[in-house]
Parts: sequence; C-alpha cells; structure tokens
Amino acid sequence: QVQLVESGGGLVQAGGSLRLSCAASGRTFRSYAMGWFRQAPGKEREFVGGINWNGGSTYYTDSVKGRFTISRDNAKDTVYLQMNSLKFEDTALYYCAAARNPWGTTYTDPADFGSWGQGTQVTVSS
Repeated sequence: QVQLVESGGGLVQAGGSLRLSCAASGRTFRSYAMGWFRQAPGKEREFVGGINWNGGSTYYTDSVKGRFTISRDNAKDTVYLQMNSLKFEDTALYYCAAARNPWGTTYTDPADFGSWGQGTQVTVSS
C-alpha cells in the first residue's frame, strides 16, 4: 500500500496557474503508474490525466489537453499536475492515485487505482 498526500491547491483567477504535488510513501512509488482525478460538487469523479511508471507516457482527458501537464520525479517519490489557463469549470477537489499493479501504462478507470490521496481543493474564480 502506498500513502499519497496532495498539496498545492488554492484559489486562483480564471486564466491563472497552479501546480499540484502528490507525495508518495510506502511501497515502491517508481514502479507504478499514477493518475489525477477530480470531483466537483454534485458530479462524479472524473479522470484528468495519467502518467506511466517511468514518465515516458502521459494521457489526458480532452477538456484539459494543452493546458495541464503531468510529470513525476521518481527520485522524490512525487508526481505533479501543472495546470495552466485555468477555467471556472476546473473547480473541483483533485485527487492523485496510484495504480494497483506495477509497470503499467496509463490508466483512466478509477478501478485500476488502488491507493488514493485525500484530495486538494482547486477553486477558479471567474
């Protein structure tokens, strides 16, 4: 089991930027694909983007392509979500998650992730 702690959320004006971090501890972080999800009030949890175990492959939902970038630093056991050109509709609680199985590619289904952080709130004012 890996423990995940997100940070970096906050209040930002539309058009602004934030960088979320997700620090991992526990099992070997570097062997697992990671994902970012978000959940707005009254809505289901939504896949935002993912990165494979070595950072060589990333995948994003259409609504954030070209604006969000996922990266990871396996030496620091941390994955990042750089969010630029933020929109009001990006407002949500953002979660990072670690895949259930090692050495995988990018996953999009929440069921493929076995460990979740507690979330960090991102609020974009219009």
